[in-house]
Amino acid sequence: MWAELTTEDVQGLAKDSAVVIQPIGAVEQHGPHLPLVTDALTARVIARTAVERLGADSNMWVLPTLHYGKSTEHLGRAGTIAMSTATLQAVCLDLGESLARSGVRKLVFVNGHGGQPSLLDVVARDIRYHFGLEVFSVMPSRFPLPDGVEDPDPFGIHAGFVETSLMLALAPELVRLDRAVADGLRAGELYRAQRHLTLEGVVPTAWLIDDISASGVVGDPAGAGAETGKRIALHWTELLAEALLEVQAFSFPAPDGAAR
Repeated sequence: MWAELTTEDVQGLAKDSAVVIQPIGAVEQHGPHLPLVTDALTARVIARTAVERLGADSNMWVLPTLHYGKSTEHLGRAGTIAMSTATLQAVCLDLGESLARSGVRKLVFVNGHGGQPSLLDVVARDIRYHFGLEVFSVMPSRFPLPDGVEDPDPFGIHAGFVETSLMLALAPELVRLDRAVADGLRAGELYRAQRHLTLEGVVPTAWLIDDISASGVVGDPAGAGAETGKRIALHWTELLAEALLEVQAFSFPAPDGAAR
């Protein structure tokens, strides 16, 4: 882990192949049955497990998790703590500058929260422009589910079957399964009637949780289980590990006549 290194350790890293990974999530409501830390915990565990899978000599380093994220859509629900767009962008830019000053060339955001992929894509390009890093933003939940696992609710984007299964696998002591409810079902009814508009997708809608759910859940956690969660976590970890190796091997060609 990056924070466990000394300054001399960092100075001695092979910077050309070093990949620094920033898990980022959120502290936000996840309905009555999942903990506020769901997104941050998932990002941290999957990022660390992927790096462990690659081995101690992989030259990949996981930063301390950024727990707070852009959770504007959940503000007003008890427990949610949200950064503004400007604040989170500033934090990420400061991170990029700090890493650049340490000689790092590659940064990967491993994102566990669905409210901020677009922001991370934008700030990644800003870090590239201002500090020269090659920056990548990965959201493991955008990887496909493993064969044989299917979310029964196509609109299950928050505290539904998939997230509940993951948390039962990763931190079962934090899950209050007896409180679980299905909700957000009216989102399906609303968007099935549209040709182009979507909740998230090609023509996304800027929604707030109060627009689509009474309980804070968007999906149906019924049938979720730890074994399913383990299969999902393992699959996403394997795919992330593959992606990290591609990041490590990737570089933009030098402009004509310029030396790298």
